[in-house]
Amino acid sequence: MSLNAVSAISLDLDDTLWPFAPSVARAETLLQAWLIEHAPRTATLLTTPDALARLRDKYEVDHPEMAGDYRALRLGSLTAALEAVNEDTSLTTPAYEVFYAARNNVEFFEDVLPALEWLSGRFPLVAVSNGNANLALTGGQQYFVGALSAKQFGVAKPQAAIFHAAAKMASAKHAEMLHVGDDYDLDVVGATNAGLQAAWLVRHPHADAIRNPPRPGTHLTVSCLLTLCALLGR
Repeated sequence: MSLNAVSAISLDLDDTLWPFAPSVARAETLLQAWLIEHAPRTATLLTTPDALARLRDKYEVDHPEMAGDYRALRLGSLTAALEAVNEDTSLTTPAYEVFYAARNNVEFFEDVLPALEWLSGRFPLVAVSNGNANLALTGGQQYFVGALSAKQFGVAKPQAAIFHAAAKMASAKHAEMLHVGDDYDLDVVGATNAGLQAAWLVRHPHADAIRNPPRPGTHLTVSCLLTLCALLGR
């Protein structure tokens, strides 16, 4: 596929601009240490490095109505953990703040900031994410004209409405909006079904790329954002 006229670009955040898993792992390590210090009885629950992740996952299974609301899931699992060991549940909010600050302490892929600087000088950029990262905390906010999160907007990728809202935010026609992301189903299929152009960011070959062979003519596949810049005339 070759790019048609592109007047604006939307970008996914987690695993597109930075690796997601390392930031969450660091955040859970810091949160676990904080909880054991401020609510010592939680040590009986937090006996392994992945204890908080398992507690959060179990809470999501028990509360399917909260799926996709990452803040509510984390707050709920923290409250449940504190209650289980008779600790003060008023610690839930400050504990979450420790986690959230660390979750947004990300390390951008090395191509990202140079690419965003080049792209933002030529196109309005909009962040579109199903996650709860905050560009004001991660850094990079200066390159974007706006951001849409599924929780705040009320609709998640791959639904067309969130892509259309991004195009509206960038004052772009749907067909002239290019969406970039790492998830084939959420980003590529979602964007193209919404009438946008799409670039699938595959930094390393992975199982998703094998399960989802490209549909000819529907999207570009790029290995980094600087490659995308080159295709757009850099």
